[in-house]
Amino acid sequence: MELELAGKVALVTGGGRGIGQAVSLMLASHGVNVAICGRTAETLESTATAIRALGVEAWPVVADVSDADALERFVDEAARVAGRIDILVNNAVSSLHAPFAEQTDDNWRHHIDVKLMATIRGCRMVVPHMRDAGGGRIVNIGGMTARIVAPIRITNGVVNAGVSNFTKQLSAQVGSDNITVNCVHPGFTATDRMLSGTRRRALDSGISEDEEIARMVSTIPLGRLVAPEDIARAVVFFCSPLAAMVTGQSIAVDGGSGEAINY
Repeated sequence: MELELAGKVALVTGGGRGIGQAVSLMLASHGVNVAICGRTAETLESTATAIRALGVEAWPVVADVSDADALERFVDEAARVAGRIDILVNNAVSSLHAPFAEQTDDNWRHHIDVKLMATIRGCRMVVPHMRDAGGGRIVNIGGMTARIVAPIRITNGVVNAGVSNFTKQLSAQVGSDNITVNCVHPGFTATDRMLSGTRRRALDSGISEDEEIARMVSTIPLGRLVAPEDIARAVVFFCSPLAAMVTGQSIAVDGGSGEAINY
């Protein structure tokens, strides 16, 4: 299916691995040139090579999005080399899987800076470029903990709920500029980061990691873990003309595991 994305320019934070990598590659497969940032040069270069193999441009930039100056350098460099910004995917995240009693002020502050504040700052930096381009698409990635209780992911829940609320707030303010803003909630997604949480839950429950994964899968009506590519497809949908009249929405890509009813 032709999604009319060829030639556009996307920025993906945390684009070197996991969900961010899958999003970057899927956008590239539809002809989008992609700038990616992250903290590890080797990972970014590897992903950039894979993006270029799809016949588009890739610009890897080492940047810790919790640092406002580093994030601004990423955006400025991408705008300089690409000449425009059409798509922003706020994906980067870093958090500690631990119960409330083990979460320090520093843990809270770090997660807020990496996920919520980086999302807010990234949008603030990119919106003027999108206005210049005649419009744009912003997709924020904020986990399912925005909707559910997760005992060892309490910071995730609070921060992701903030991302979802910010998505709705911003969408109302930039819609007249032909900029849409939407949010994707990944469910149990098979990434290295998810597996680190799986190890902690298994340890706390006194079971093996394989048993914990089997327990997780048993809660998913579609019968498997979410793949990073499943999240990427939702992102591409929001970036395409198919979603031209969709903004301010938060959708779950979770295989049906979320039990909350959302309207």
